[in-house]
Amino acid sequence: MSGSKKGIKLCLAASGGGHVRQLLDLEPVWSGHDHFFVTEDTALGKSLAADHPTHFVVHYALGQARLGQPFKMMRLALGNLRQSWRIIRQERPDVVISTGAGAVFGVALFGRLTGAKFILIDTFARFEEPSAFAKISRPIAHHVVVQSEKLRTRWPDAQVFDPLRRVEGQPPVKESLLFATVGATLGFDRMAQAIIDLKRNGTISDDVILQTGDSKIEDPELPGLRLVRSLGFDEVKRILERAKIVVTHGGTGSLITALRVGCNVIAMPRAFERGEHYDNHQFEITSAFKARGLIDVAIEADDLPDALADARTRTPVMATTDPAALIDWLKTVLAGWARAT
Repeated sequence: MSGSKKGIKLCLAASGGGHVRQLLDLEPVWSGHDHFFVTEDTALGKSLAADHPTHFVVHYALGQARLGQPFKMMRLALGNLRQSWRIIRQERPDVVISTGAGAVFGVALFGRLTGAKFILIDTFARFEEPSAFAKISRPIAHHVVVQSEKLRTRWPDAQVFDPLRRVEGQPPVKESLLFATVGATLGFDRMAQAIIDLKRNGTISDDVILQTGDSKIEDPELPGLRLVRSLGFDEVKRILERAKIVVTHGGTGSLITALRVGCNVIAMPRAFERGEHYDNHQFEITSAFKARGLIDVAIEADDLPDALADARTRTPVMATTDPAALIDWLKTVLAGWARAT
């Protein structure tokens, strides 16, 4: 199922959303080698499979146990491990490169046990503390990459590459369109309902496209409001090119994709205490982006009206990830391994 390019064989493993987008940013590294992806069966994953050899594994995370679903987590984890073993046995990669998270731990582990080298790139979502995936995977990794110097104080042998960069230039002209997205993996009823309520009471006058994911929200059939469960990545990009304002959960993939095309971004981080995510890492992400002057943050639904008022008046700040230094380092590492084999 893998590609047919020359070079060592790469397994590119990442769960849905920002994790796999982080791997896509590294295309200059993997495009010159025989490669395949392992990810989750999300809209983004399906888009990826249209262009690249791709295997899907079921989603599971340690946080499911923390949210009171330990037996569900164990059942999904066992199924995931069976899938992961079949993939590694079939593909036999020389190198596994992973940005996490839990759904691809089995791929990293079985790849390592069958002789593959393993490069762990901790998710761009982590600036203060390593992710759980990184903590578990580090003992089997040949190289570890983190996003901040603060993380290297914990792991002195890690490589540090902070890819976040502002983009200079005039932001593009946008339509009176608000795009709200809860992301590809989990529902987010609180945010989705807040957008509907603000559209209903007239606080949001723009046309609205609301991507709901697994949120248990009924369509109120309001004029100027379109609800969709999921969107392909290409369609999301087309909407973002039009949208003046984006309201999103606190995932790095959604934040960066919107900032790249000059949207005014408002983030509402998911709260672990409300059962909205497996931990509170989205507070860490949104705080870091806000500290750099890139986004507004609405912790509660009541914070959204003020954030929307600010978004209508301020000039958008454009930003992107520039992984050039990481790409050069990875090319050097892979070239060394290729010569050795």
